[in-house]
Amino acid sequence: MKKLIATTLVLAAIAGGGFAYYRYTRTPVPPSVTTAAVSRGDIVDKVGATGTLQAVTTVQVGTQVSGTIQALYADFNSLVRKGQVLARLDPSLFQTQIEQARANLLRAQADVERLRVALDDAGTKLTRARELSGRQLLPRTELEAAEVAVRSAEAQVRSAEAQVTQAQASLNQNQVNLEHTVITAPIDGLVISRNVDVGQTVAASMQAPTLFVLAADLTKMQVIANLDESDVGRIRPGQTVTFRVDAYPTDDFTGTVGQVRLQPIVQQNVVTYATVIDVPNPALKLKPGMTANVNVEIARRANVLRIPNTALRFRPTTEMFAALGQTPPGPAGRGGPPAAGAPMAPATGTTATSGAPTATLTPPRQTPAAEEQPTARQPVTATPTQTPTTPPADGTAGNRGRGRALERLQSLPPEEREQILARMRARGFDPTAATATIAGADERDAGPRPPVARRPSSSPAKPLEPTTIDALFGPLPSVESVGRAWRHEDGRLRPVRVRLGITDGQMTELLEGDGLDDGTPLVTNVTLGNATTRPAASALPPFIGGQPGRFGGPGGGGGFGGGGPRQGGGGR
Repeated sequence: MKKLIATTLVLAAIAGGGFAYYRYTRTPVPPSVTTAAVSRGDIVDKVGATGTLQAVTTVQVGTQVSGTIQALYADFNSLVRKGQVLARLDPSLFQTQIEQARANLLRAQADVERLRVALDDAGTKLTRARELSGRQLLPRTELEAAEVAVRSAEAQVRSAEAQVTQAQASLNQNQVNLEHTVITAPIDGLVISRNVDVGQTVAASMQAPTLFVLAADLTKMQVIANLDESDVGRIRPGQTVTFRVDAYPTDDFTGTVGQVRLQPIVQQNVVTYATVIDVPNPALKLKPGMTANVNVEIARRANVLRIPNTALRFRPTTEMFAALGQTPPGPAGRGGPPAAGAPMAPATGTTATSGAPTATLTPPRQTPAAEEQPTARQPVTATPTQTPTTPPADGTAGNRGRGRALERLQSLPPEEREQILARMRARGFDPTAATATIAGADERDAGPRPPVARRPSSSPAKPLEPTTIDALFGPLPSVESVGRAWRHEDGRLRPVRVRLGITDGQMTELLEGDGLDDGTPLVTNVTLGNATTRPAASALPPFIGGQPGRFGGPGGGGGFGGGGPRQGGGGR
């Protein structure tokens, strides 16, 4: 037992010594830096959805009378003209009804003739009674009876004439029903559906049964796409749309947004809006009912510098700086800029897709990865609703500031000025009252002024009223944000401040960058030894983000940390 214990201790000492020797004599693996180059190309910010193709005009052809299908003169895919016979019902029942109605009309006419003869006889008797009554040869009562008989005969004649009119109307109705047994095409088009066969009985009791479905013109079609409520705010009529169908997986079809319908569609607590996309179909490749995978083009930039989103999401940690033999920049290793560089602006976030500034989001300081997110620059918009933070006691300076804002407003184009005024009225702000107040304040400040002769001018023509609500939506504002990338030079990491534009989810438009040009490598990852350090996970939920400009633009800026795979992407 003593020998066994001694042997075990000796082996343990040898193993420990060997491990210590290996640990202190091995060469450390240098860190590996992964980069991606800035490139030049096109960037398209787009929104994806799924829709269904359908004809622009579709007419359902039915029957107004019941009966049995006697013959069909059109089938699927038949080209028909307006007025062409499509089908015919059995007319025997309606012909019998016409003969019966014609017989009733003849009987009513005969009754009228008989009653007119009786009226003539009553009139003759009344004339004789009046002559005899004038000679005092006939009692007064018989004269009155003759007058009553004439009036009664006249009433019977009018009643018989009404029966003739009723019989004539019944005959006309039966003739119309007979004509309805012949089904004709109401428009020029193509038969895309046939729902009956010869010998089938159709009943038109409550509603007209559909026999055929005609498409007016398949060279012009529509795609009805259901867009999510989070994307519908960036859709405008006239935007370019590209889509593909499963029947032609390699062909790209184009169209334009025609209308965004305001009727919400709620399915499983998801709200979508139907968007009508006009599509030309000259080759007749597209068929009604096909499923289209559409991409609505929000913005496009051609031949611009592009920076990979992975480079924008990269955030170095303290361990990375230590492995590279570099002191972490910023105070206490917070990830700020180097001491020799200019200080970076604090991380803020705005939403640049709604056209109006929103509340600034400033989260608490968390980690170095969360401190260096790209920041979205607040757009500067001169509107009369902006007031000084500390208004003066007399309000004069505030009035002057609003007056300058209104002057800038008047210098804008008429369309843009009307859009801003409409938004002001929607927020409860009266531009007319504000103009009068500011004008009064200016008069008080400047004192009395001499009268100025004004030339009479004719009133301008009243602008045309918009016919749809789509005309009231203004153009989309430009998307712009500020971010940070990192370069690896002389074995050191150097931050680069960049100004960014639109993004397609993989690449982001580079508007301005310190020394960045086509082919400039940017750091996307650093490998420490045998372990790979990935970019910091996003502090945002996975359903937030994915639109340019939201929460600080690409990479989930605003100090929220690195983004997931959809951070900073506007497409799907």
